[in-house]
Amino acid sequence: MTSGLDERSPSSLNDDELLDLVQARTLSYFWDFGHPVSGMARERDAGAFGYSPLDTVTTGGTGFGIMALIAGAERGLLDRAAVIGRLDKLVAFLGQADRFNGVFPHFLNGDTGKVIPFWIKDDGADIVETSFLMAGLLTARQWLRPARPDVAAAIDRLWREVDWAFHVRPADQALLWHWSPTYGFEMNHAITGWNECLITHVLAASSPTHAVDPATYHQSWASGPDFLNGRTYGDVRLPLGPDQGGPLFFTHYSFLGLDPHGLKDAYADYFAQNVAHCRINYAHCQANPGGFAGYGGGGWGLTASDNHEGYNAHSPTNDHGVLTPTAALSSFPYVPELSMAALRHFLTAMDGRLFGPRGFADAYTPGKDWVAESHLAIDQGPIVVMIENYRSACLWRLFMSCPEVLAGLDRLGFSTPYAATPLVA
Repeated sequence: MTSGLDERSPSSLNDDELLDLVQARTLSYFWDFGHPVSGMARERDAGAFGYSPLDTVTTGGTGFGIMALIAGAERGLLDRAAVIGRLDKLVAFLGQADRFNGVFPHFLNGDTGKVIPFWIKDDGADIVETSFLMAGLLTARQWLRPARPDVAAAIDRLWREVDWAFHVRPADQALLWHWSPTYGFEMNHAITGWNECLITHVLAASSPTHAVDPATYHQSWASGPDFLNGRTYGDVRLPLGPDQGGPLFFTHYSFLGLDPHGLKDAYADYFAQNVAHCRINYAHCQANPGGFAGYGGGGWGLTASDNHEGYNAHSPTNDHGVLTPTAALSSFPYVPELSMAALRHFLTAMDGRLFGPRGFADAYTPGKDWVAESHLAIDQGPIVVMIENYRSACLWRLFMSCPEVLAGLDRLGFSTPYAATPLVA
């Protein structure tokens, strides 16, 4: 479908053609560079930080990649039967991979399914990465049920085996991020908001087998020091989050499947929250108080990514002069005109070096003439998924068709326009 588009200059394409091209090239990261044994997403495609690009696969990034592959099939950019075959292989691999009370680690070896420690005490269960994976798998379950009920049933077993309640700290009902077979809960990292982990709390409350009490959401997540904001930046009021919003992945990771339109609880209207966050991030890049090269106009977007010094969670309060394309491009559902301006800007920025066979480079620092060598699964996946949600709401509709998710949202006090549907056995 994209071969003709690839023969033309991207700048000559209309908006729809350009979105097709960006989705198609970005999908190559998951389709062509997906791990050949596991079918999972490799963590990155150039070695850095001690991880091999060939055998290290990422659980959360795979969840994003699953949604991206479905978007590719629905958009006609990938063969549907081939995508179903890839998902079949991936789910079978996950069924024999290392898990801890049903919870997956951050990284796995894509050949063996054995845990690759993230660091010395992070060598076991990562419930946040597992929530990103489960969001992708539940989306796939809904998509696969008509054609491959057997694979859908295998996904359902993985979902039901996640013991979310095991990660609750009894003393205060906080949900703990990590558990190690060697160190137990020694990291003691409570998942309090506002950050990327709303989906973790929603799925923990939605589990049909190991659900946590709503007190975990209200008394821990919603009581964190960076949860309520309410301040105004320029003319934009920000309901939740740290000063000036934090990195933009807060508006992306939880909302690849969770539709923020009409999603409200006692604390926020989540579509308004995400629009406000994007507008504040954009305004900061326009004002450019640090005087960094390349900011302004379409040059905007601060979020976690590689940079010329390593890896960092870039934001208005942690600005290193680094622009990260996924920040603006994954914000299409919230600020489409600003995202399209950024997309066209990225095509010509840095002498056209940003856009290649696997989509846009992870990040660039104009003032240092630096362009990232790697692509990262957790950055490439949201580009495809959020562009598709902007265009068709495909992934939102699939994920929000999960009856357990709607029941979990109701338990937590959310309202949503989606109607509850019976659970199919």
